[in-house]
Amino acid sequence: MLKVALMNYVPQRYMRRADFDTQENMRHILDFKAGRKYASRWASRIVGRALSSMDLSNTVIVCIPASCEQTNKRRYKSFSADVCAMCGAINGFEHVQVIGKREKVHISKKHDQESNVQIDTDYFNGKRVLLIDDICTTCATANAFIEQMQKAGADVRMTLFLAKTKSYRRTSNYQYN
Repeated sequence: MLKVALMNYVPQRYMRRADFDTQENMRHILDFKAGRKYASRWASRIVGRALSSMDLSNTVIVCIPASCEQTNKRRYKSFSADVCAMCGAINGFEHVQVIGKREKVHISKKHDQESNVQIDTDYFNGKRVLLIDDICTTCATANAFIEQMQKAGADVRMTLFLAKTKSYRRTSNYQYN
């Protein structure tokens, strides 16, 4: 299965190393995660352009759910509708429900969403699905949700991330001959 990120995400602690355009993109991504309308329109245009050359007429687009119902609606409801309208895809937003609240993944380090996500298995059974998420760091959250969707009978073809966390690991000073 294909996993694609449209840009790099630079963690806040490394932002001083980033150029102006990267800093601007990071501001937009963080505002998108916060559910700000201008950032949702920005993200939907970027994702819509990236998917515009694909035939998605028989594909359901689903956003990987946020940690609570309110955040999920604020972040993905209009975004999902806008992207589907641009691409001719089917909006699957209403068929994945977030119930209650779970601790955020970057805090808990647990990627189990089964406790607060309810998937309409009758709807997704046998359907082609394209998943979208905001930021990918390790892919563990995406992999856990892909597994849930597949258990519901969905044929997950691709996962698209707005950004992938850029790694700033120290490199060794060793030279290879």
